[in-house]
This record gives sequence, C-alpha cells and structure tokens, in this order.
Amino acid sequence: MNILLTFDSFKGCMSSDEANAVASSVLQRYFPNDDFIALPLSDGGEGWLVAYQRAVGGQLIPVATHDPMMRRITAHYLRLGDTAVIEVARASGLSLLQSEERNPMRTTSYGTGEILAKAMLDGCRKFVVGLGGSATSDAGIGMIRALIDVLAPSGRFDDIDIIRQCSFTLGSDVTNPLCGERGAAHVFGPQKGADAAMVRALDERARRFAEASARHFGYDRSRETGAGAAGGLGYAFMEYMNATCESGARLLLRAAGLSRFLPSTRFVLTGEGSSDAQTLMGKLPSVLLSETRDCHPPVPVYLFAGCVSDRERLLAAGFAEVRGITPLDQPLVKAMRKDVAQRNLRVAVAEWAQHFGQTDI
Repeated sequence: MNILLTFDSFKGCMSSDEANAVASSVLQRYFPNDDFIALPLSDGGEGWLVAYQRAVGGQLIPVATHDPMMRRITAHYLRLGDTAVIEVARASGLSLLQSEERNPMRTTSYGTGEILAKAMLDGCRKFVVGLGGSATSDAGIGMIRALIDVLAPSGRFDDIDIIRQCSFTLGSDVTNPLCGERGAAHVFGPQKGADAAMVRALDERARRFAEASARHFGYDRSRETGAGAAGGLGYAFMEYMNATCESGARLLLRAAGLSRFLPSTRFVLTGEGSSDAQTLMGKLPSVLLSETRDCHPPVPVYLFAGCVSDRERLLAAGFAEVRGITPLDQPLVKAMRKDVAQRNLRVAVAEWAQHFGQTDI
C-alpha cells in the first residue's frame, strides 16, 4: 500500500520537502512494508516552481529581472516545451524584502512582467502562473508596464500581438475580488506593510485602474474570483490576458498525478503552518480532502499544522484527525525556528502513530 505525504510549506520555517522528509522518517518505523510517496506541493505561492519541477520535470531558465523595490536580481521560470511555469514570488515576493522595506505603496510587480516577456520571447505560448506570496498591491500595473517596455516599442499594450497567441492559467487559493472590503488591499495589504491610510489609497488606485481598463476593453474582470490574488495580479492577468483562474493546489496535484496513486493508498498525511476555517476555502489540505473523497472507500486524510483553530469545524469537514504540532507553552519565535519546527512535527507524528497503531489507521 501507499502512504502519501503531501505537506505544504510551513511558511518561514519548513519547506514542503523538509516536512515530507520528517514525517517519512518517523512513519517508516511503524509502516515498514508500505511505499512512501512524497509529493512536494504548493497552492501557488512560495515553492510553486520547485514543486512543479518535481512533479513534471522541465528546465529552470534564468532571467535578469527586478525585485519589488526595483533592485536587479536573477529569477527563474520553468520551461517544458512551449509551456512556462512562473512563480510570482520569485520576482515580486514578500520574502525578497526586509521587514522594514514592506510598503505596498512603493513595491511593484514589474519584475514578474519581465519574466513573462522573456518567456514569450523564448518561444513559450502556454503559461501556468502561481499567484501567492507577493509583496505588491499594484493591481498588476507594474507587470503591464514591463510587458509594454519589453514587447511594445509603440508604448501601447494593444500592440503586443504575441500575447494574443498565448494562454494563461492562474494557480491560486485566493477567491477575493480586486476592490472593496474583501479586496486585495483591505484583506492582504496589512501583511505587506500597509497601514489604514495606505489600504484606502491602494483600494482607490485599484478601483480607478479597473474602471479605466473596463472603459478601454469593454468588460470588467475586477469582481471575478481570484482577481484580488497577489495584490491584484490576478485581475491584471484576467483583464489584460484573458487568463483563467483555478485552485493552485488542484493544478499541482493534477500535474503530480495524484489520482493514479490513490486507489492503492492507505492514508494521506498533509499539513501547513496554520489551519483554521480558512483552510476549507480552497487551501491545499481541503483540496486533498475533496480529491480523496472520490475514492471508494475514501482515503483518510490526517492534518498536522503549526497551530490549529476551528478544529471541530475541520473535523466536521472530513479530516480523520487534526493536530497542532506546537506545544502550548512554546513561544512563537522559538516555534518558527527550522530545527524546532522539525522536532515538533517529528514528535507529533510519532505520538499520533503510537496512539492509533498501524492496525487502527
């Protein structure tokens, strides 16, 4: 039988690969006759490119680009034939900034546009874009500007013929619209460094941009599901490039071939940094749960997280078990250390395996 390990990253302390490895090292003692299959996964944010390459192969292509503060960096996209897989966080990510640099009034998605342009000039015509982990809230204005600068000598976006030859699929766990109380600025702006005044200014800027774009194109995608992803990059892709938006976790699970493993799977272990009611809004563990329900009988999914709230709601949704790995008396600063997070996961998985026993799982 298979045992599937499908941990998302524990942001800031443990990658998907590292979490899978910790769980595997523990469980092999309890299930010596089973095959362990580790699927490094991402919902579209950090780790998207690595996880996608692990799933399908491909070549990482370096691109000279700019970070959110317009400093020169080298980022990469993943090429598979005429398909380019792009992780927005590589050029426009929050992890590229020091905490004191977080200011979405200044940060730009320009670098993501440069990666897109390079991939188009390299011959790519199909794009799979992971939205998440961005430092920006510019509604994709920076990305559009970069595409114009690189691909349109006339200075007009409408003259970029190559874009009309391309297709774009967005991977994201965000369902928010571009503007309003549930929009990109109000919901995600504060974690990117915005205070209340900045949030209002960012939301107003996005609204004006969407209104001007709607007048130009004759349609408005700002209210569509996922338009608020990555600080409004989702909107720019949909409005300007006719992109479609899907669950990032589902896209990656499909690429990794999850369905072919499930019929012979004993159980699935998954996890993330924090699990609560938001987990059920399209994040990786909930997508896994929905995929395993299609099996007969359903494959049980066990969820481990750095911290857990709404546990009863998560159990009611169908998880076979939900466990927080961080001791209640452990300070968050200590729990976020990589060595401590790995030890906490190791202990939690071992306690779980000992409690249930192989024959009870």
